[in-house]
Amino acid sequence: MREKIEYWLVRAVAGVLGRLPRAVALQMAALLVWIAYPLLVRLRRVGLQNLQGSLPELSHREHRRILRGVFRSLGRQLVEFCRMARYTPENTQGRIRTQGLENYLAAQARGKGVLVLTGHLGAWELSSFYHSLMGYPMGLVIRRLDNRLLDQYVNDRRCMHGNSVLHKDDFGRGLPKAMRHGETFGILMDTNMTPPQGEFVQFFGQQACTATGLAHIARKTGAAVLPGFMLWEESEHRYVLHFGPPLDLPKTDKVSDDILQATQICTSAIESWIRRYPDQWLWIHRRWKTRPAGEPGLY
Repeated sequence: MREKIEYWLVRAVAGVLGRLPRAVALQMAALLVWIAYPLLVRLRRVGLQNLQGSLPELSHREHRRILRGVFRSLGRQLVEFCRMARYTPENTQGRIRTQGLENYLAAQARGKGVLVLTGHLGAWELSSFYHSLMGYPMGLVIRRLDNRLLDQYVNDRRCMHGNSVLHKDDFGRGLPKAMRHGETFGILMDTNMTPPQGEFVQFFGQQACTATGLAHIARKTGAAVLPGFMLWEESEHRYVLHFGPPLDLPKTDKVSDDILQATQICTSAIESWIRRYPDQWLWIHRRWKTRPAGEPGLY
């Protein structure tokens, strides 16, 4: 019963925000965020703690400004997700554009597959959807939602224009096969992990347990790895899907060293994009929860 209630509640909210004029829907989302922000005490505490540890050079006032921006960014993404079913190549002109598409096309032309390195920065749900809408469907590595009805609903929307999903449980089998077929997959690589799935690398000057799966797949298949993020550009008042140039990952006879170095390179790339758009990253995630042996917990 609880699953059904949650499902129909989400469907109702999506229906309302999807039918309203976009400007009105954005104003409504901003109001919801304004109401929710002071109530979400635990999330705000985690966010401020992460910001203090990662960007200590900034003042407490700046940390709070960034954190409010995170919630505004989530509100915008909620509206976009609710409206995605109505989007076409024509009605998104002027609202979304792509930058660096030549980097993606060159990587794809190699024929060894493409791994798009991304994270919970900007509009991560809209990014792959828009890419498929413009004629470039891709696969997504996802974690199943606990609510099976919502999981199916979200995946149906993600895959409206040819995208596919691969659950994390099938990562080791599905990704090598997809790369051999020259496919593209997006991988979110900015969440806390636990050994042995993750290794500790530097992220904002702190040891962060990070997934090594992408590094393993890239080494095994020769797939190109390039950053891809859809970010809100305030100066343009629209989203821009950015594709950076492919990353140069090591491949020597020291496999474990290569995996660790490649994971660090990918993590540093994500950090560089977050530093450019700090108010669009999910600081409220307990990214540094897993600690090296002997170190106390942070949260």
